[in-house]
Amino acid sequence: MYVAGIDSSTQSTKVLVLDTDSGQVVRQGRASHPGGTEVDPGEWFTALQAAVTDAGGLEDVAALAVGGQQHGMVLLDADGQVIRPAQLWNDTKAAPAAAALVEEKGREFWAEAVGSVPVASLTVSKLRWIADNEPQNVGRIAAICLPHDWLTWKIMGSGRLEDLVTDRSDASGTGYVDCDDASYRYDILAHALRISEAEARQIILPRIAGPAEVVGEASAEFGGGKVAPGCGDNAGAALGLNLAHGEASVSLGTSGVVAARSDHPVRDAVGGVTGFMDASGQWLPLACTLNGSLVQDYFCRILGTDYKELDALAQAGEPGCGGMVMIPYFVGERTPNLPDATGRILNLRPEAMTRENFARLAFESLACHMRATLEAVRAGGIEISSAMVVGGAAKSSVLLQILADIMQIPLSLPAPGEYVAKGAARQAALAAGVEVGPKWDPQVIKRVSPGQAPPSWEIFRNAMGDLL
Repeated sequence: MYVAGIDSSTQSTKVLVLDTDSGQVVRQGRASHPGGTEVDPGEWFTALQAAVTDAGGLEDVAALAVGGQQHGMVLLDADGQVIRPAQLWNDTKAAPAAAALVEEKGREFWAEAVGSVPVASLTVSKLRWIADNEPQNVGRIAAICLPHDWLTWKIMGSGRLEDLVTDRSDASGTGYVDCDDASYRYDILAHALRISEAEARQIILPRIAGPAEVVGEASAEFGGGKVAPGCGDNAGAALGLNLAHGEASVSLGTSGVVAARSDHPVRDAVGGVTGFMDASGQWLPLACTLNGSLVQDYFCRILGTDYKELDALAQAGEPGCGGMVMIPYFVGERTPNLPDATGRILNLRPEAMTRENFARLAFESLACHMRATLEAVRAGGIEISSAMVVGGAAKSSVLLQILADIMQIPLSLPAPGEYVAKGAARQAALAAGVEVGPKWDPQVIKRVSPGQAPPSWEIFRNAMGDLL
């Protein structure tokens, strides 16, 4: 039996077809998305069709599921037509709207109600922006959905707004879903759109399906198999990695992300942790930083090196960087919430200022930043004793060891792969009644045990406390 997992990310659509017995990819396809922070959803559908063709079609697939970029706002009219381009998670023009929502209700209200304090990325902030900047469109809204919801709906091909469906993980990133019981908060939706609650209840929101529920059948174009509810991309990655309780995922890309499974909702009004749900019926508290592997890019430029030489220099540097510590909040920061912060280097001394120590400073500061992010998630009552590390920066064995030393937990490096799509495929297999076994788990290609921790973390933590 074959199943398909689809990852519709910001940049592209990936389609993986997997064998359910082995959990191995048998074929795959890909198609790019246009750039920008507002996109016509039709572009995603065109990319999906191209990626499916590139993957050799889905006629032999028993079930499929879509993992998608979170928070994107898709507005539909009564005829099911898209009202305006979708604002994506990385569209920042709703930042003043998010600030207004926080001021009107208070941080504690948002954390308690939906598990996340509004920022520009959340759908609820974008809805307030629509109310304030395009009020003519508010009255046209018959349905609101997210990118993965819309694609699932298009794959099923019914055209009825009542057939829109989502899952707990993606719904929990909207900012108007109760973080306890996954029910819609129409009072919050009404407040964001500046309409009455009665009017808000006339808007169709996707039904929130169970984690392994069959929500319909794909149209003939997409193979006619069963359709699972899909998930948000972070939940899809966690499912693809098969994260265990007590194990975090640490993603080192342009941003840095720490996520972990939880059996209870997390409500963080101050630390920047979003209390998302996962794709298995539990929760996935997550903290995202703005400053990730770009720290290495900056220091490659400063030192006139490439990544390989930066690694060698950092390896030769002194643990603790001769006492220097860097706060890498170069573009502000989201975790902790310091949007106007800048980077700074502490304890500059002539004897410490070598190229080797500066290279190591880039690595240790990133590791300290991720340790702080890990501690923010732990503050929600989540026990974390190990982590899987993914992302482009994880290719550096020097960084991995420094990360283990500063985070003081063992790290595993899974083989490179499309884990959002693999997570969606895993959900599709479960919906098809397949008992997914250990063969589906990611292959770990490297394990790193923590050594002696350098003094950097304690100095970093104290300096961060001063900023807060």
